[in-house]
Amino acid sequence: MMDRNFFDTITEFEKQLESTQLQFRALKEFVAIMVEERQALQQENNHLRQRLDEMHEKELLLEKAQEEKVQLSKTDIGEGYDNLARLYQEGYHVCHVHFGSSRKEEDCLFCLSFLSKQNI
Repeated sequence: MMDRNFFDTITEFEKQLESTQLQFRALKEFVAIMVEERQALQQENNHLRQRLDEMHEKELLLEKAQEEKVQLSKTDIGEGYDNLARLYQEGYHVCHVHFGSSRKEEDCLFCLSFLSKQNI
């Protein structure tokens, strides 16, 4: 009787080992899948970071180019304004109504209005 009980215990232990071994195989397969997914996500993450860096560099270059363009246009406007103001001081109209004709010592409201807009 005691031998029978001992044999049943060993058989039960063997079944538990087989069940544990099946669970271990499933866990091992799951870990392998997770490692592959992790590597794929790391590669994608690195690719996205590189792409983001490239886009950021392009954005900085565009901003720099726009700033240079604004600086050039400000310089152009300043030179043009200076030339028109000089012409006005020399006695010529710079307004669209009488442009280029000589002023007769009095101030022209059109010219002054035009020059004040350019100054802003």
